[in-house]
Amino acid sequence: MAKASLGQKLRYKFDNSMSKGPSALIGWLALVTLLMIMVAAAVIIVFSIFPTAEEEGKVVVKTLQPHEALWESFMRSMDPGTLAGDQGWPFKILMLLVTLGGIFIVSTLVGVLSNVINDKLEQLRKGRSFVVESGHQLVLGWNSKVFTIINELVIANENQKKPRIVVLATEEKTVMEDEIKDKCPNLRNTKVVCRSGNPNDMVDLAIVNPQEAKSIIILAPEGGDVDPDAQTIKNILAITNNPKRKEGAYHIVAEMRDEKNIQIGKIVGKDEVELLLTDDLVSRIMVQTCRQSGLSVVYTGLTEFEGAEIYFNEEDGLVDKTFGEAIFMYKDSAVLGMQANDGSVIINPAMDTKFQKGNKVIAITEDDDTLILDNSPSFDIDESVFTDAVETPNNEEHTLILGWNNRGSAIIREMDNYVKQGSTVKVIAGYDDCEETIKALISTTKNMKVEFVRGDITDRPLLDSLNVEKFDHIIVLSYIGKMDLQSADSQTLITLLHLRDIADIKNEDLSIVSEIMDVGNRELASVTKADDFVVSDKMISQLMSQVSENKDLMRVFEYLFDSEGSEIYLKPVTDYVKSGVEVNFYTLLASAQRKGQVVLGYRIVADQFDAGKSYGVVVNPVKSNKVVFHKEDKLIVLAED
Repeated sequence: MAKASLGQKLRYKFDNSMSKGPSALIGWLALVTLLMIMVAAAVIIVFSIFPTAEEEGKVVVKTLQPHEALWESFMRSMDPGTLAGDQGWPFKILMLLVTLGGIFIVSTLVGVLSNVINDKLEQLRKGRSFVVESGHQLVLGWNSKVFTIINELVIANENQKKPRIVVLATEEKTVMEDEIKDKCPNLRNTKVVCRSGNPNDMVDLAIVNPQEAKSIIILAPEGGDVDPDAQTIKNILAITNNPKRKEGAYHIVAEMRDEKNIQIGKIVGKDEVELLLTDDLVSRIMVQTCRQSGLSVVYTGLTEFEGAEIYFNEEDGLVDKTFGEAIFMYKDSAVLGMQANDGSVIINPAMDTKFQKGNKVIAITEDDDTLILDNSPSFDIDESVFTDAVETPNNEEHTLILGWNNRGSAIIREMDNYVKQGSTVKVIAGYDDCEETIKALISTTKNMKVEFVRGDITDRPLLDSLNVEKFDHIIVLSYIGKMDLQSADSQTLITLLHLRDIADIKNEDLSIVSEIMDVGNRELASVTKADDFVVSDKMISQLMSQVSENKDLMRVFEYLFDSEGSEIYLKPVTDYVKSGVEVNFYTLLASAQRKGQVVLGYRIVADQFDAGKSYGVVVNPVKSNKVVFHKEDKLIVLAED
């Protein structure tokens, strides 16, 4: 092969230097400028090409020193207007050449700087600059839950100084900012920073400074052919196994869809991650709610930051006190249970369980500074109004499920844990692929017989033929996964309107719980007067936000949503006290205490359709306040069954 010539080598080196970007080009322009003014100055000195001037009517030659010649050449290369005052044609011609060279150099420099500025603005628009934040809340990923999460964290941050929420997703920065501005109009004192990048890429992840984040929320991708759980696991790996990870533990909350992936998620994240099996959690809530009208309102209140929340507190005044005594010792807080020294959580323990040193009380209260002991000597308990529950037979239950999605299987399996043998569930759905899934469930249920019928859940003749009034529970599931969010909610709303009309015509009360995907459609659905609406995405978003603030809350929610142990029930008030009699909340507590139960609040049935009164649900009332209950009203209690 022929050797490269000197010209080729020089050009190769020049090309390499130019490939380094604007800084290299600016350097070359500076070098050319320096050479040009040095050559011009040398010509002036060597050939005595000096400027002339008129003094007292005579032409005088102005001799220039080398440094003056350099300065004159430099000024004309930078400012073409300087040339107008030159005298002497040899000097004028030389300076004209310098000026022309300067015009070329300056114009090139302006173009380079303009491109640099435009590139920087484009980079800022794309959201690729490093986030210099610490103690921020980091959200990785982008789906419909992000807006509820931001709104919830904004409420939680109200008492914080300069709180920051940072979002990293593959969407464009400006698109994310516009959607957040539209759907989260009141950010209060919180600033939201958006960055564009792949949360699974360590380089992109470094932009949002996860090492300094207070908490990290990982959202699973929606739609497409991507396995959401696989992406979540990769995201956890990118954080916990990063060579530049921080020394301390991360606080990560992530959503998972498939139960089989929970174990690998825990192996990857260890104690640094809390995993929410979203479909399973919503299924449990749906099952509990369909059997108890008003429960969804209670759960919504407990999982949002607005109003009363669940707090933990170590209280020296409770040491050696029993749980039965502790439930009376907080005037403005409702005690749920305790956290042992090893971090384990017990909800509604035995009434004689004693608090030990280091144990924490778990209670519902307005804020962490309202969880205050009240050492009142007496509580004005009226035992004369105590009643005992009337035993009701545990009959078979018959459930109708209208619609279908991925949560349907989990709902049927969970319901099988609650009902008596001989119960039934009938599923009506408009898609063939549902049938195979439902047939696979038939052999797995122990207490329920499962039946599938293919049909349009919005078809009135079909609904009329079902005799819906004969079912104990009706669950309307969203067709999310088969339709877009708004179309799925529209199907649900149409079905609910038909069911309401059937109930009115037959003068029957139907027990209906429905799944709404968009929180904005919750108010529209209220016209159907269904018993409960489970806004799935909102509930999961609120849970993730709560756990991101306190990871111990995960144990509480797992306990409450499990069919084993104590759960939240809405029981007739007449099972505890006489109706029509004025009683305070201490009296309700004392009556429930005899049965090993804890009263958390009550529901006034007359207000069950009034959104302004929280649909009649009151959680954690002031215990000294007195209320007159009607026989239809309910108490919200923690109980084994």
